[in-house]
Amino acid sequence: MLEVINDFLSGKLLIVLIVGLGSYFTIRSRFVQFRHFRHMFTVFKESLRGQAGQLSSFQALMLSLAGRVGAGNIAGVGIAVTLGGPGAVFWMWVTALVGMSSSFFECTLAQVYKRADGDGLYRGGPAYYIQHGLKLKGMAVVFSVLLLVTYGFAFNGLQSYTVTHSLQNAFGFSPNHTGIALAVLLAIVFVGGIKRIASVSDLLVPVKTLAYIGVTLYVIGSQIEHVPAMLETIFKSAFGLDPAFGGLLGSAIVMGVKRGVFANEAGLGSAPNVAAVAAVKHPGAQGVVQAFSVFLDTFVICTCTALLILLSGFYTPGFEGDGIVLTQNSLAAVVGDWGRVFVSVALSLFVFTCILYNYYLGETSLQFLTRNRVVLMVYRGLVLALIVWGSVQNLSTVFAFADITMTCLAFVNLIALALLFKIGLRVMRDYDEQRRAGVSQPVFDSSKFADLDLDLEAWPTPGKTAPREQDAVQGVPATQR
Repeated sequence: MLEVINDFLSGKLLIVLIVGLGSYFTIRSRFVQFRHFRHMFTVFKESLRGQAGQLSSFQALMLSLAGRVGAGNIAGVGIAVTLGGPGAVFWMWVTALVGMSSSFFECTLAQVYKRADGDGLYRGGPAYYIQHGLKLKGMAVVFSVLLLVTYGFAFNGLQSYTVTHSLQNAFGFSPNHTGIALAVLLAIVFVGGIKRIASVSDLLVPVKTLAYIGVTLYVIGSQIEHVPAMLETIFKSAFGLDPAFGGLLGSAIVMGVKRGVFANEAGLGSAPNVAAVAAVKHPGAQGVVQAFSVFLDTFVICTCTALLILLSGFYTPGFEGDGIVLTQNSLAAVVGDWGRVFVSVALSLFVFTCILYNYYLGETSLQFLTRNRVVLMVYRGLVLALIVWGSVQNLSTVFAFADITMTCLAFVNLIALALLFKIGLRVMRDYDEQRRAGVSQPVFDSSKFADLDLDLEAWPTPGKTAPREQDAVQGVPATQR
């Protein structure tokens, strides 16, 4: 029953909403993701510079990539190709193109409505722009609960199962021992809060991403003469023009869009929670950076996996097996048996950073619902216990339930995005106008948006002191403002 419900919600209704709204956002914004494409690389370079004591835009990008670049880029692509044929890759690209605009607006709005948390950092995301933008507290609470259940608990158990069993297959490690070791390592990171999570992501995300891309590019380079023909096969299969994959046209579209959506997460409402933590001069800059992360996730990493599979010679139409096995065997067919070990190690790094990302999303939800320190400690304990428990369980039912709650999460976020889209356009136009005027790094002037419920500590008027700093100057303790 869960699979039937999930198939309808995430396999049909959600796909139509995400692609449909993404296309609408793209057209109404005059193709923001294309207009700012070259600018993305400039903003990415600028994001490396942070402010003392605060998280930089680059750290927020690495944290979001920790979640986006995960098992979906290895197993998800393998599943898409297995069930949808090479044409599924094309529809993943299409989904990413329209998803870049959705990501731009949801992450821009997360920045607009972010709140200072009192420790020099920020919190934000869909729950915050629903409460302060739409004034719908109940809807914001529903979103937070769904996010907590889906990412904070269910998906962490699933990720634990994935990595412990992958290591068991590659090295013979006991899932019990691996689960305990994983929980200990995670506990060390958790107690350091968002700053330590961001620091670990800073280190691991580039390493895992560059290493994986490097190996897959080696495979692609060794078969470079076959790449043009394979790209032609992808395009033909996407429209049912390749006889070998003609019967997979419907599956190619469904699997390509579905796996694309869940790989890059654009529009699902998860990435904005991370995008909001960065200290930036203008919300639009973080929107551009996060749109770039969608491009990197799908057009670079997912494409590398797809070409690795299709060029290896291991994949044949009608292949039966899971996505991880397909990717492992495809790499092994080119480089030898160490390819299977490499995929397991890469998957372990991907999953570890994904769990950090999932944990932080759950913590953000909890912080929105309550600031009680004891509740936070209980949450951390439950997550670690679930990591150990999930390492030895078959979580197929839990995963199906989490898929449904995540789909409901996406519905809430997409409704909010549609209702707040005009505000997102205002912020985008302000960013565009400053860039056309020759301003290399646009600055957000909150006085131009006085009609919005902004946190003036997070967005003080340029040239003025933030309210909390003013209180301190006047001798009023910050706790009494």
